Amino acid sequence: MEKIAHEPWGTDLKRRYEEIRRYSVQICKPLEIEDYVVQPIADVSPPKWHLGHTTWFFETFILIPHVSGYEVFDEDYNFVFNSYYETVGSRVVRTDRGNLSRPSVADVYRYREYVDNKMLAFFQAATPSEETCKLLELGLNHEQQHQELLYSDIKYILGHNPLFPPYHTELEYGQRNPTTEMVAISEGIYEIGFHGDGFCFDNEKGRHREYLENFEIASQNVTNREFIEFIADGGYRDFRYWHAEGWDWVKQQEIEAPLYWHFLDGKWMNYTLAGLQDVDSETPVCHVSFYEAAAYAAWKGMRLPTEAEWEVASEQFSWGKRWEWTGSAYLPYPGFKKEAGAVGEYNGKFMVNQLVLRGASVATPYGHSRNTYRNFFHAHTRWQFTGIRLAR
Repeated sequence: MEKIAHEPWGTDLKRRYEEIRRYSVQICKPLEIEDYVVQPIADVSPPKWHLGHTTWFFETFILIPHVSGYEVFDEDYNFVFNSYYETVGSRVVRTDRGNLSRPSVADVYRYREYVDNKMLAFFQAATPSEETCKLLELGLNHEQQHQELLYSDIKYILGHNPLFPPYHTELEYGQRNPTTEMVAISEGIYEIGFHGDGFCFDNEKGRHREYLENFEIASQNVTNREFIEFIADGGYRDFRYWHAEGWDWVKQQEIEAPLYWHFLDGKWMNYTLAGLQDVDSETPVCHVSFYEAAAYAAWKGMRLPTEAEWEVASEQFSWGKRWEWTGSAYLPYPGFKKEAGAVGEYNGKFMVNQLVLRGASVATPYGHSRNTYRNFFHAHTRWQFTGIRLAR
C-alpha cells in the first residue's frame, strides 16, 4: 500500500490533511463490513472506532472551537468516540467499543465526509494561527498513530479468526542482513531528546545529557531463526531467564512462542497480513512482549539496550522494521510539563508501569518516525509490531 511522505513543519497542511485522511480509509478497504466491529481483547479497538475517533479529534479540537456556528454531526459522538480525554467529558468504556453496533459503518464514513468537508472549508476560509497549526499537526500525527493501530488491530482480528483470512499481500515484513555485528559505543556524556525544527510529541522534549558506560549494541534485530533456537532450547520452560512477573505470565497464559505462531505438522507457521505462512527464518522476530525480549536477551547472555543507548547508537545501525523494546521505564524527561487542557492528557498521564520502545515498524506511516520517538506499552503487550535488539 502507498504510504504518506512527510514534509517540513507547516508546509501545505491542507494537502497533508487530505492525504493522511485518505490513507486511513485506504487501510480499511480490504475489510469486509463484519471486520469493522470486532474487538477480541481490550487492547484492540474495532476499525470503525478508529475511523470515528480520528474524525472526532478534528471536530472537537479544531472545528468546534475555531469555526463560528459550527454544528456537530451528532451530539452523541463525543461520548462514543472520546478515547481517554477526561477534560472533554464522559465516554464509552474502552472494553465496550466492540458493543457499538451503532453508529453503523456507513454512519461513520458519513461522519468522516462531513468533518472533512468542514475542515477543507476551514482551510479555505483563512490562514490558521500558529496555535491552530500546532493543533492541526498534532491531529495529523494522531491519525498516523491510529493508522499503525489499524494495521495492528486488523491483524489481531483476522489472526484470531479460525480461518486465518488474509488481509493484504503487499505489506513488507523486512529481511535483515545475514550477519550481526556489535557496534561499540565509548563511555561519555551524550545528549538525547528532540532538537531542531519539525514536529515532535511532548514526551520527546527536554533534551538533556546522559552519562553512558562503554557498551555494544547489535547492528540487526533478532531473527525468527535465532528465536526458534531459544524455543528449541527450552527458553519458555526455564525460569532462570525470566523476570518473576514474566515467568508468572508465561505459566498463566501458557505462552510457548511469539504471538501468531502455530506449530503445525512439525513446523512453525506464522499468521501474517498475507495469511498463514511458514515462518521466514531471516525475518526479524515480531510480536513479542517485553518479558519475551528480556528472557531471550538473558538466554544469550546479553540484555536490552536502554533508551538512551539506543538513541545515541541509532545512527550506526538500520532501524524501522520493528518497535524495539528497551530496558527503560517510560518516565518524563527533565523539565517535562503537561500542557493545559485536553492536549496535556496526550502522554504525561501514562508515565507509569510501562516500558519504552524505540524505532518504528513496517506499519508506521512514512513521516511518522524519528530516532527520538518514545513509544510505550505495558510489559505483557505484543499485538504491536514489536521486536528485539540486543546490547551488552
